[in-house]
Amino acid sequence: MASIKTRPSSFSRNTSVGSTSETAAGLKPGPNGAIFTSSGIPDLDRILGGGFCLGSLIMVMEDAEAPHHLLLLRRFMAQGLVHNQHVLYSSPLKDPRGFLGTLPSPMSSKDDKPHDKGLVQDNGLRIAWQYQKYLGEAHGKLDNRDAKHEYNSDFDWRKPLERQFLSGKHIDCISTDGSTIGALRERCSTFFAQNSRGDGGNSCGGRIAIQSFCAPQCEYYGKDWDMLSFIKYLRAMARSSNAVVMITFPRSLLSESFSKRWQHMADTLLSVKAMPDEDKELEKLLTGYNEMVGLLNVHKIARVNTQVPLILEASTFSIKLRKRKFLTLECLNQAPIDGSSGSSYGTSSSCSGSSKHGALDF
Repeated sequence: MASIKTRPSSFSRNTSVGSTSETAAGLKPGPNGAIFTSSGIPDLDRILGGGFCLGSLIMVMEDAEAPHHLLLLRRFMAQGLVHNQHVLYSSPLKDPRGFLGTLPSPMSSKDDKPHDKGLVQDNGLRIAWQYQKYLGEAHGKLDNRDAKHEYNSDFDWRKPLERQFLSGKHIDCISTDGSTIGALRERCSTFFAQNSRGDGGNSCGGRIAIQSFCAPQCEYYGKDWDMLSFIKYLRAMARSSNAVVMITFPRSLLSESFSKRWQHMADTLLSVKAMPDEDKELEKLLTGYNEMVGLLNVHKIARVNTQVPLILEASTFSIKLRKRKFLTLECLNQAPIDGSSGSSYGTSSSCSGSSKHGALDF
C-alpha cells in the first residue's frame, strides 16, 4: 500500500534545532516547536511566555533621559555568559570590553534570593532550630549540583561578573566608533556561521547584543537605508541560526518613518522610560512610586508557528530594584480612590479611558 504524503505547511513544526538544544543549559522547549532562551530577567521571561524565541530579533527603544536600556542589555549578556553561550557585543564605546566589567554576577545559593521565603516555610515543616542547619546544607548541595542547569538566574547588581565567565572564547566585542557597517556585518556573519542550526553549529545558542545602533558616534550615523538593510539582514540570518539578536536604539535620533520601519522589523519590541523625579501627581496615582526606577512597555511579542496572538493582562510594567540589587518587574497598580481598590494599568478589561466614576463607561 502506497504511503500517504503529507502536504507541507508554513506553520509546520521546526525540528532543525535538534534534540540536544532542548536539553542544553539556557534553552528550553516551548509550544509549537519553539525554543526559548532566557532574557536574564525571570519576571520578563514570565511576561513573554517563556523568554526570547531562538532565532528572533528583539529591539529595545531607549529613553533619551536615562540609560535604563542598559539594565536589559546587561542581564541579557550576563545570562548568556553564565550558560557558556557565545556572545557578540557591539557598542559605540571606544573600548567595548570595558563594559563587560559592569555585568552583574549570578546569585549563589547562600544569598537571599527575592523569591525565597525560607526553607522551613516553603516545605511547610516545623523543625527544631538545632536541625535547621542540616536542611540548609542539603538544600545548598542540590542548588550547587543543579546550578548549571538553571534556565534563568537571579543577578546581584552589587557584584560584578566573575572573570571565569569573561575569559575565554565565548565573548567577542566590536566598537562601532569608526567602524563601517560592513565590518559589523562581517563579524555578525562569522558569528551566525558558528551558531548555525546545521550539524556543525553550536547547540548551546548564541546572543548578539548591539547597543545604541544609530548613535552619533557610529561611522554610519545618518545612513538610514544602510542601517535598515542591516537590520533586515540580521533578522533573516537569525531565522536559520541558534542565536538571538537584541538591538537597542535611541528612537529620538530617527525620523518618524524610519522609526516605524525599525519597529515593524522587530519580533519582540520593548521600550524603557525613566520615572520623573518627585512627580506629586504620579505619586498619588501609583502605588509603590518611590520604589520605581523606570517603566517597561511591551509593544510586541514574537509568535512562532502560530497565528494566535498572545494577549497580556498588562503592557506597562514598573522596574524596581529590591534591596538595591534585585531587578523585578511589576504591573502598575492605581492607588485606591474613595475606598475602591486599584486596577492594573494597561489591562485589556477597561472599556473607557475615563476613570472619574466608579462604574464602567460603555
